[in-house]
Amino acid sequence: MAANGRADDTRPGVRAGGAAEGAGCSAPGPLDSVLRPVRAGNGFEEALEQVLQLLRLGLVPPGERLPSERDLSQHLRISRVTLREVLKVLQDQNMVESRRGRYGGTFVLPRTATPDGSDELRRRIAAVDVEDTLRFREVLEAGAAGLCAEGLTADGEARLRGALGATRGARLEDYRRQDTLLHLALAELSGSRTLAAQYAAVRATLNELLDCIPLLVRNLEHSQQQHAAVVEAVLDRDPEAAREMMREHCGGTAALLRGFLA
Repeated sequence: MAANGRADDTRPGVRAGGAAEGAGCSAPGPLDSVLRPVRAGNGFEEALEQVLQLLRLGLVPPGERLPSERDLSQHLRISRVTLREVLKVLQDQNMVESRRGRYGGTFVLPRTATPDGSDELRRRIAAVDVEDTLRFREVLEAGAAGLCAEGLTADGEARLRGALGATRGARLEDYRRQDTLLHLALAELSGSRTLAAQYAAVRATLNELLDCIPLLVRNLEHSQQQHAAVVEAVLDRDPEAAREMMREHCGGTAALLRGFLA
C-alpha cells in the first residue's frame, strides 16, 4: 500500500534508542527497555515477544512507522530474514502493514479489534498463574528429559522415535496433539509416575492457552528442530544436553505466550 502523503503517516515512529533518522542506535530511548538482544536458541519467538510488547505498550502509536529493519535487527541481534518473518506474523494479525515507496516502511495499524482468540485467551488466564505454570512446566520437562537420557529400554527408544516421527508428519490442525503426545512420552518414559501425572496436568493447562493463539509455521519448524535435538540427546544418553535443549524449547513456548499475553 502506498503512503498517502500525510505528515503523521510518513514520518517515522519512535526510533530504537531514541535516535534521529540515520543517527544510529547508541543513545538510550523509550524502546531500549523493550528491545534487547535475543538468545540464539529462540530468536524468532523472543523477537516476536518483544515486538508484540512494543506494540501493546503503544511505544509506536497507530499510524507511526516502526524503526527500520536495520535498527530492529541490530537491537534484537537477529537476521533481517528472521525479522521479516516476525513482521509477517504481525501483518497476518492485522497489527501492522507494509508500505512501499520513498516514505514506506512498516506502520502500526489502529487497534480496532484484538487478534483472533485474544478475548478467550484472557478469559482463560484469569484463573491461571501463567508464570508459575510455565516455570513448573520447564522444571518437569527438563527433569524428564534428563532422566530419559540416563537410559531407555529398546522399547522406550522406539516409542520416543515414533512420537517424534508423528510430529514430523502431522497436519497443521493435528500438530498440537502430536506435540503433546511427544512431550507426554518423555514424561512417562522418565520412570516417575508422579512426574508424568504432574506434567499431564500442567500440559492440559498449557494447551488451554496455546489453543487461543495462532499456529505459526515458522515457530513449528523451529519447535521441530528443538524436538529432534532433545530426542537426539536422550538417545545419545547425554542428560545435561537433554535438559539444556528442553529448557531452551520451553523458553520458546514461554516467549510466544508472553508475547500474545502482553
